[in-house]
Amino acid sequence: MSARQDILDRIASALRDSPAVEPVPRGYRRAGTLDAAARIEQLVDRLVDYKANVFVVAAADAPAQLAELLAGAGSYVVPHGLDEALLAAVVGPVRVVDAPEHPLDVPALDAVDAVVTGAAVAVSETGTIMLDGSPDQGRRIISLVPDRHICLLRSSDIVQILPEAIARLEPTRPQTWISGPSATSDIELERVEGVHGPRTLDVLILT
Repeated sequence: MSARQDILDRIASALRDSPAVEPVPRGYRRAGTLDAAARIEQLVDRLVDYKANVFVVAAADAPAQLAELLAGAGSYVVPHGLDEALLAAVVGPVRVVDAPEHPLDVPALDAVDAVVTGAAVAVSETGTIMLDGSPDQGRRIISLVPDRHICLLRSSDIVQILPEAIARLEPTRPQTWISGPSATSDIELERVEGVHGPRTLDVLILT
């Protein structure tokens, strides 16, 4: 008998007289009750509380708002699938594209001033924005290394509660869940930002 089989037999023996597993209760909420306007209001409230900068703009005004946010930047990175029309009004900063055939390394990402991405879905109740690696969101690393993250979120992608968001996500895709700028506290409870992600989070909600 192999050592592996011996271990498996011992595990099976130890579990032989274990009690039956009780059914897991599934009575939690699966859908929210807020309408679209209320979901936006709730999400904005949560994000502002997390110290994010939030702008609710018409989709047609997004390029101008994005240009204003990037006015002081020297360079910015975008994923290869981000809609070019959103960047049409940005003049001045150098645009760097992260693409599967030309992925940027950490020093290159650290050298840019900001990253602009889309988003897969957001949960208004928790103020959480989720990225899933889609072409308009890119690799996880591009939203974690630059010091500033500008996230473009369609209002149609805002749901109220977590189960609604989970139902929209593909579980095999890499995910990044964001609830405000990166922040932590030291032993004296002093808030420190930018330790394990962007120090600044700007969210554009496109209506």
